[in-house]
Amino acid sequence: MIICRTPFRISFFGGGTDYPVWYEANGGAVLATTINKYSYITCRYLPPFFDHKSRIVYSKTEIVQNISEIQHPAVRATLGYMGVERGIEIHHDGDLPAKTGLGSSSSFTVGLAHALYALNGKIASKRQLALDAIHIEQNLLRENVGAQDQTSAAFGGFNKIKFGGPQIIEVSPITLNQKKCRDLQDHLLLYFTGFSRIASEIAGEQIKKTPDKQTELFRMREMVDEAIDILNGGDSDISDFGRLLHESWTIKRSLTDKISTPQIDTIYNEARNAGALGGKLLGAGGGGFMLFFVEPEKQSLVKEKLNHLLHVPFRFDATGSQIIYFAPEDNY
Repeated sequence: MIICRTPFRISFFGGGTDYPVWYEANGGAVLATTINKYSYITCRYLPPFFDHKSRIVYSKTEIVQNISEIQHPAVRATLGYMGVERGIEIHHDGDLPAKTGLGSSSSFTVGLAHALYALNGKIASKRQLALDAIHIEQNLLRENVGAQDQTSAAFGGFNKIKFGGPQIIEVSPITLNQKKCRDLQDHLLLYFTGFSRIASEIAGEQIKKTPDKQTELFRMREMVDEAIDILNGGDSDISDFGRLLHESWTIKRSLTDKISTPQIDTIYNEARNAGALGGKLLGAGGGGFMLFFVEPEKQSLVKEKLNHLLHVPFRFDATGSQIIYFAPEDNY
């Protein structure tokens, strides 16, 4: 039996430049971190004592005889891509709900691929896991997804990730001293809006409008290095990171009218009026989780104003996808 733990991610800057339609022509970059909220995949070859061949358990339970019968698209595609022929049992559990802007779908795909490699006695590199998941989601499933979620989930940590060129992905860890890292985390508040969203549909609309949004996307890519300069600058004011988030959100919500909603705008404005310097809706848009940058002394005011939403404490994660349990199977 294998248990794989794969983190969710928060993207600060550069989102939208990680779509192939953009980075294959212009190059892309994001600044993102994984957090201590995870997707767990438990996986084993199913012993030959059951009427069914495979069992897949997530928000529903599927009992099937053939991989082609599996309804879950990512499971079906990943098992096919990995060449799984034996009966298998897969359980998924997540710390946070799916389709909420934290890259949960890609964490699932990365974790499942990782577990299947381990089940076959193979060690996969972080790069291999990221590229496999990108291929499965973009080429096999034909989803409107970028490449940052899979990369963050596989590598883990606080990184600048560049997209494009022969390597497709290039990961550069952001080296912050402990004090600066704690300071940044202490300025961040994460809230669940409770709104459902279909990321692929929203992303599809954004992809269609990419040719008309060159100026905005180039500016969003520039912000990645500006944010890094703020964090690395000895004399810089970390509050500038929050102000840059506000500028980034203003640009992002202009990419398509599907990214924000009146409810999201109200939440954002309430937080800003209560003291947040900036923030953003995480993921493609439409709903899910919102991140705010708030000076610690003003956080009580923001929390009071947003007390109708669920506040989710978190810390940065540096581990990436990990096999946390391995037990060799019995031979039948």
